[in-house]
Amino acid sequence: MKQKINFQIEQLVFLKTDPEQNERIVVGITISKFDVSYTLAFGTEISDHYDFEITSDKDTLKTVK
Repeated sequence: MKQKINFQIEQLVFLKTDPEQNERIVVGITISKFDVSYTLAFGTEISDHYDFEITSDKDTLKTVK
């Protein structure tokens, strides 16, 4: 089964659910038989996410209070 890579190492991205829309960087990509996950870094915080959780566009409406 072929997996599509939607984001690249060192690409700056945002989490769709992050209300502060902090910029993160892709530092790793894990490919398995059924899916692809991305390791993102925000400062010293590292987290893994699926492509449907990530966007390359900042949602500025979420940061308006």
